[in-house]
Amino acid sequence: MTAAKPKQAKQDQGGLSGILPFIVIPILLVIAICVFKFVLGNPANFVDGDNTKDPLPGNFMGQMYKGGFMVPILITSFFTAIVFTLERFITLRQARGNGNIDSFVRSIKGFLDRGDMSGALAACDKQKGSVANVVRAGLSKYAEMEKVTGMEKDEKVIAIQKEVEEATTLELPMLERNLNILATIASIATLFGLLGTVIGMIRSFAALATAGAPDSTALATGISEALYNTALGIGTSAIAIIFYNFFTSRIDAMTYRIDEAGYSLTQTFAEKGH
Repeated sequence: MTAAKPKQAKQDQGGLSGILPFIVIPILLVIAICVFKFVLGNPANFVDGDNTKDPLPGNFMGQMYKGGFMVPILITSFFTAIVFTLERFITLRQARGNGNIDSFVRSIKGFLDRGDMSGALAACDKQKGSVANVVRAGLSKYAEMEKVTGMEKDEKVIAIQKEVEEATTLELPMLERNLNILATIASIATLFGLLGTVIGMIRSFAALATAGAPDSTALATGISEALYNTALGIGTSAIAIIFYNFFTSRIDAMTYRIDEAGYSLTQTFAEKGH
């Protein structure tokens, strides 16, 4: 029963973090709407101080405001990408621990080769983070198996390997959490931008059709306003794609180090354990 408590604690912590997007995204939507109404829609950005009229020449905030209702949605996507990028930076920095992971794994191998279990555990306590948590779980099982009698060495090796795999299974969800949000934004931000552009173009051409004689200035202004949606959508999507791939590569590297440390544990026990 005692061994199950840390696992349960991790699950509870993960469940609490899991509701974060459902709190953060609506808050960001409200902020985006406020930015749209009170910053982009500020009367100072428009002719005669009236945001129902044309934007002042060269005023990009007024032109973005004229992009329509898709603009706050795109701003929400942008804010969401930034917030969860920062959240992943902080989480993965904590998961990495206090020192260099490669140096930590090498030190664990050295401690195991010398049979210094207390030194290996102390290194885990100093390093902290996900890799150290998994290695510590494996080391604890290693020490336990050395005291167990009545089991074949192969069975003990399998028990250590299973403990490392279970610890890894508990750590990985924390490392990968919220990456799906960045992946989703990477996919939909461009589509939202294109949708806003298409809607803006339809409105521009419809206005020209009802105005009678074609007005090249009005058409150019309408197209410029519509294209702000595309620019914002593509920019947001690019940020999400770049950081999604960056975080994925960091997690893969961390998982590789965990596997490497777990392999060292089982191989050392197979060679020196009893």
